[in-house]
Amino acid sequence: MAITQSLATSFKVGLFDGIHNFGIGVIRASTAQDVFKIALYSSTATLDATTAAYTTADEVTGVGYTAGGVTLTVSTLPTFTGTTAFLSFANAAWTAATITARGALIYNSSQSNAAVAVLDFGADKTSTTGTFTVIFPVANSTSAIIRLA
Repeated sequence: MAITQSLATSFKVGLFDGIHNFGIGVIRASTAQDVFKIALYSSTATLDATTAAYTTADEVTGVGYTAGGVTLTVSTLPTFTGTTAFLSFANAAWTAATITARGALIYNSSQSNAAVAVLDFGADKTSTTGTFTVIFPVANSTSAIIRLA
């Protein structure tokens, strides 16, 4: 079992198909933004670029965590610097949580729970009756969680 950080291959195809809407902008001014969520997974999970959709298999369980995770807020609407487009999310948090997670899956619940990105925390991360927070990197062309160059 392994969690490998990556953008889901099906997400990349979905971008070409116009499936994912991260923000109301010039191109989609009349359509609502999709709902993106983040779910946490244990070290027994197998998640990688081939992950196509959210699954409950090996999802974290524990006090303060509900299956399916939490809804993300797009903190930086899709933009670009030079030839790199990027976007980011506000940090996600579970309060009063007693959980251990090795990674996470960002997925689009508006589009049949389509996988967007797999996050590998590098090791098990634990909270005990505290706040478990996924901190997203700075939203720029070299660090944002979702970047296309």
